[in-house]
Amino acid sequence: MEYVILAVVIAVIAVGAIAGLVVSGRRRQQLPPKSQAPVITAPKPTPQEPQVGEESAPPTEEPRRTVEEVELPAEPEAPEAPEAPEVVEVEPAEAEAVPAVEVPEPTAGRLVRLRSRLSRSQNSLGKGLLSLLSREHLDEDTWEEIEDTLLTADVGVAPTQELVERLRTRVKVLGTRTPEELRALLREELVELIGKDSDRTVRSTKHEEGPAVVLVVGVNGVGKTTTTGKLARVLVADGRSVVLGAADTFRAAAADQLQTWGERVGARTVRGPEGGDPASIAFDAVKEGIAEGVDTVLIDTAGRLHTKTGLMDELGKVKRVVEKHGPVDEVLLVLDATTGQNGLIQARVFAEVVDITGIVLTKLDGTAKGGIVVAVQRELGVPVKLIGLGEGADDLAPFEPGAFVDALIGD
Repeated sequence: MEYVILAVVIAVIAVGAIAGLVVSGRRRQQLPPKSQAPVITAPKPTPQEPQVGEESAPPTEEPRRTVEEVELPAEPEAPEAPEAPEVVEVEPAEAEAVPAVEVPEPTAGRLVRLRSRLSRSQNSLGKGLLSLLSREHLDEDTWEEIEDTLLTADVGVAPTQELVERLRTRVKVLGTRTPEELRALLREELVELIGKDSDRTVRSTKHEEGPAVVLVVGVNGVGKTTTTGKLARVLVADGRSVVLGAADTFRAAAADQLQTWGERVGARTVRGPEGGDPASIAFDAVKEGIAEGVDTVLIDTAGRLHTKTGLMDELGKVKRVVEKHGPVDEVLLVLDATTGQNGLIQARVFAEVVDITGIVLTKLDGTAKGGIVVAVQRELGVPVKLIGLGEGADDLAPFEPGAFVDALIGD
């Protein structure tokens, strides 16, 4: 009996335990899971560099402002709309206006008006010779100084010896020498040395075959295009009508430069594409000159090195092509007067390719020596016809030996 009661008690306890487990499991299923609250940690204070005497002091908190207390930056003002550009109405006649044609300065007496440009050459040649000849005793040392002065002025060896011998003879015959007599003596001998009987006229008059054709040749950098433009002004001032041929197709903007010179005096410029055939352009220029009945056709050729055989041969080709229309009346060689004896070498080579008929000496207003006029004429056997005495448009003058010598030796 006791075993039965013990079994019943154990059974009741087991049933109660099982019932409790079932009830708690149902409660857990009905309740929502507890959410884990985020752990908020206070920001660590930014460490500050310790100041003097504050190594052990705790960092102090800076006062903080709320959003309402912070002033926001002002909004930028909207930029004003740009004003519309003013539209200027141009009349059709005004838009197509042609540059006004200038009236060149007359060439008569131009060298006399430009004589002040020869002041540097005057000091080295004319005044130097007058000073030496005015000495009371003209011994051998003095005559050697006279020779050195002439050689330094680029007169050349042979012309210098010739002039010194003639001066020696004239001074011995003259005896007493006043300043006026010495100046007259020196002027006469220098004019004779330069050559007063040479024909220095630029042949620019139209003939039966058509207009006069003038070729302008020379090496790079001597100012051929500028000289051609100035020569056009000289001819227009003398009453000639001119057509320009821009046969320098190798130098950039050479044709534009020549056309600008032509527009100033009302002369038309015949040009072709850059890098085109120079002979073809020269041919077309003469053709246009014949059609228009002008007096002169000026052809600006490309600059070339006198040491380049191919370029020099091309210059000969230009001349031969132009001669299909008729004879070439002038071949003017432009020389930089400041190059001295090197200019004579250039002149000699050009004379072998084309028949040079005249010399144009440029830059005689700078450090050039006046004696180069004598030397280049003796070297080529052709006269100096034009000289450049400045950068102005009308600073190219027909060469006059008397006026040139007067400018060298002064009054």
